[in-house]
Amino acid sequence: MSNLLRRSFSGIIYVLIFLSAILFSKESYVILISLFSFLCIWEFSKLIQFKGFVGYIFFALALFLMLKRPENYAIKVILIITLLSSFYLMFQLFAKKEITFSNDRAKLGLLIRYLVFSMLFLALLPIYKGKYHPNLMISILVMIWVNDSFAFLVGKNFGKNKLFVSVSPKKTIEGFIGGLVFALLAAFAISKFNTEFTVLNWLIIAIIVSVVGTVGDLVESKFKRQANIKDSGNIMPGHGGILDRLDSLLFVAPFVYLYINFII
Repeated sequence: MSNLLRRSFSGIIYVLIFLSAILFSKESYVILISLFSFLCIWEFSKLIQFKGFVGYIFFALALFLMLKRPENYAIKVILIITLLSSFYLMFQLFAKKEITFSNDRAKLGLLIRYLVFSMLFLALLPIYKGKYHPNLMISILVMIWVNDSFAFLVGKNFGKNKLFVSVSPKKTIEGFIGGLVFALLAAFAISKFNTEFTVLNWLIIAIIVSVVGTVGDLVESKFKRQANIKDSGNIMPGHGGILDRLDSLLFVAPFVYLYINFII
């Protein structure tokens, strides 16, 4: 089987599993995100050479408490920590500074701030105003997938100017702009069917998804480049690991959560 066929087949299976879990129930979505989270923790732990089960236990306990008491002030504290950590990773990326983690304590802190906290907000994202909204999560996924697909297609066919060659040599400025434009078009189309938010709010969400998602992809690429590996894992033929598929989404999740719960 060619690499394109393997990539297409595993991609279709991934999308079907994701959409089925979202549509079936809140519980099935949370279970799937928990499974994805454990796999991402495993892959990222290998990437930074961290051994231990603290990350898994911390995620499970934190998710249970956050779902049990969604109005708890601790969620706001965790959100602030996550956003500050994300901005610091952005600074290290654009300043071309190495992301350092000299001992197990630093590695655990990085694992929790970068991955565990972000996955928590990915699990909470479709829970809006106390109710589970599957269409909200599907809308965000559609924008992510549209952005990634058209960034690739436009970049491959028209890309000439490199976006961030030191981390991801294949990404281009033209591809980034193409992904953003089509994500905005997708958001406009979504606003006609999903009236939970105004057209303007959907367009702003699309900008967050496109811009922050691209940065999230670059941040994960920086981790892989520092570790001198191509993929975070090999669980998805043609795609790499689960972290490779979720890098944009997990980085985006706390920013979209902030926007829809505290700004709109």
